[in-house]
Amino acid sequence: MSTITLSNQKAFFCESGVTILDSAKKHGVTLEYSCRSGRCGICKAHAIGETEVIRHDESVLSADELASGYILTCCRTALSDVCLDIEDLSQFADINSKTLPCRVDSFKRLADDVVEVVLRLPPKDPLNYLPGQYVDIIGKEGIRRSYSIANAPREDGKLQLHIRRVVDGVMSRYWFEDLGNNDLLRLEGPRGTFALRNTLPTNLIFLATGTGIAPVKAILEQLKADPGRVANKRIWVYWGGRHAPDIYWNPEFDSLVINFIPVLSRPDGSWSGRTGYVQDVLEYDGVDLANSVVYACGSEHMIHSAKEKLVTLGLPHKNFYSDAFVSSN
Repeated sequence: MSTITLSNQKAFFCESGVTILDSAKKHGVTLEYSCRSGRCGICKAHAIGETEVIRHDESVLSADELASGYILTCCRTALSDVCLDIEDLSQFADINSKTLPCRVDSFKRLADDVVEVVLRLPPKDPLNYLPGQYVDIIGKEGIRRSYSIANAPREDGKLQLHIRRVVDGVMSRYWFEDLGNNDLLRLEGPRGTFALRNTLPTNLIFLATGTGIAPVKAILEQLKADPGRVANKRIWVYWGGRHAPDIYWNPEFDSLVINFIPVLSRPDGSWSGRTGYVQDVLEYDGVDLANSVVYACGSEHMIHSAKEKLVTLGLPHKNFYSDAFVSSN
């Protein structure tokens, strides 16, 4: 058994054959993570000590990062005592994941390939979560898929999901062909560490692609309920899609002033808005990145490209928070 020590001196044990991320969770310590499959890179940390890959692979890390001692905590276990140059996320300490039954309360199409599903949970067993987190939905035969929660906690405890069709997807077939009101499902969560953490900079910038707007919507609802948290701040929302129907939601928050910029990468001739990729449009707008914090959610490509570009342009490295959507059938 090895000891893992974080940069804020918090320590926990890592058992042989158990990933560092899972060991942290077992001992009540929350580390940054998202996909848990080695693909998003969000659990990256610099490590001093001997570790070994026991799950997935670390192909998301560059050769230079690997040579410099960076690891993915969801992939590696410790073979000796290890020091990680990261801190635990104390705000998640009281957020416990659990498995609950749920029923489909309602559903509607937001676009040809996006359906909104509202889930009803047991009234005496609500889900405690932070806006921005996600849940795993468990369908027939134990098929499991992850979806961000698209609303801040509400009094009736219902959860809203935005689900995009995946061609030939097993769960997509259910969501888009067999879904019915009052269907019984199970969910496990909340999961992930994508949530509002830093509101000190003047500019709060949200970048989203596709249904990555769902957790952004939840965080904006959180800010609407507590506008004092962002008093004298500027809020920017850049939402990217390919075609106009991909922009299926428009923020309407009277108490929040939001600079909402939809961006299309493959517009037709009738589109008069911004075009290209969200990170490039943000660069063009000249927002002061040195005094900004960025929350990005969507495709892996956008996450990696945006972080590299924006940090190069002056965004503090630790002011980039993200949740990369990893595709599955």
